[in-house]
Amino acid sequence: MAILDQKSILKSFVNTIPTSLIGLNRVTYLFENIEKLRSEDRVGIRNFFNKLLTSMIERDASDIEIGGHGNSGFIWLRIFGKKERVKDFPIFSEDEAALIILTLLNATQLKVLLNNHNLDFSYSFLYERKNEIVRFRANAYFELDTLALNMRAINNQLRSVESLEFHPNVLKTMSHTFIKHGLSLVTGITGSGKSATLDSIIDAHNKMDPAHIVIISSPIEYVHKSNVSIIKHREVGRDVASFKDGVTQALRQDPDIIVIGEMRDPDTILAALEVTDTGHKVFSTLHTSSAVESIDRIIAEIHPNEQERVRNRLADVLISVVSQKLVPSLDGKRILAKEVLIVNYNVKAAIKNNNTSEIYMMINQGGQQGMITMEQDLKRLYLSKKISLDTAIAYANNKTRIQQNLTAV
Repeated sequence: MAILDQKSILKSFVNTIPTSLIGLNRVTYLFENIEKLRSEDRVGIRNFFNKLLTSMIERDASDIEIGGHGNSGFIWLRIFGKKERVKDFPIFSEDEAALIILTLLNATQLKVLLNNHNLDFSYSFLYERKNEIVRFRANAYFELDTLALNMRAINNQLRSVESLEFHPNVLKTMSHTFIKHGLSLVTGITGSGKSATLDSIIDAHNKMDPAHIVIISSPIEYVHKSNVSIIKHREVGRDVASFKDGVTQALRQDPDIIVIGEMRDPDTILAALEVTDTGHKVFSTLHTSSAVESIDRIIAEIHPNEQERVRNRLADVLISVVSQKLVPSLDGKRILAKEVLIVNYNVKAAIKNNNTSEIYMMINQGGQQGMITMEQDLKRLYLSKKISLDTAIAYANNKTRIQQNLTAV
């Protein structure tokens, strides 16, 4: 169906919104009347949107933005870290964009979005050029009484865990074959590739470890096909009510490895520590930019009365922390920079004694064990001519330390 046909359908439907309605009331009207949209028109709009996603994939974009006041009618893409409006895509009014977004959702999702003004969900369609299902992580939300949507493409091609360039000792700490229990964290800001790293680790187990892996995420991104391991996927809000419930229920599902998409609240943190205490191997993520910050964040999330107990429990179960960033590379793309902490006896003592400020130097001096600071890894990438000097400095957590490291070259 042509763009003009789709625009005609969208315009015709939004013209039914009474002119007396403004702001949030216009969006609410669309929620309440979306079922009046003819099924063939709904399918046509979805097919049209899938063509936009197809173009997104073929431009190597990671994210697409549609709708909301801030979009100014344009569709925006993030390509190799840069987000720009796409001038050759059609322009949509706020009402038209809202209608497109609503056609992507089922009745339950519509209710959650209207009540919470936010919805995380997954979306997929058949990418005809490669005859494969492609998946997206999506977030629909309200912005100044308009409806907006972000979608992030989920890479169907997993990177091998070897390509992440971890020290062999680090790979051992994360391997269920070598260590049967304990907590390993992958941390970083939004868009730093945490999920991709976790999926690479899961895939490595799936090739060699006869284990039962339960993945709890919001939403499920990459869907693994059971190979040597049996892998179960549970999406929060779809298959289970919350991360905490997913973790608690997993104990009755005979798992060896539990993957918690994000430790985002005290209940999930406590559940993760408890399930690790029972002898399971647990992987999870945090939105933090360094290993030390990750430890401090976990403890700070807990009520002060419980922090001492949690600090001791965390010291006992934590095995490793990988904090990563995707930084601009000299070839115009992005490359992984990472900080790696291996929890040895000295690190455990520092956590228990609330001396986490000492841990950075332990990482700095722990190269033989596989540890590396973000500053050391950025220096490595700079010396190997993969990133610029300005990039190394800009993405360092400690500007003074990176400059000292670089002047020591």
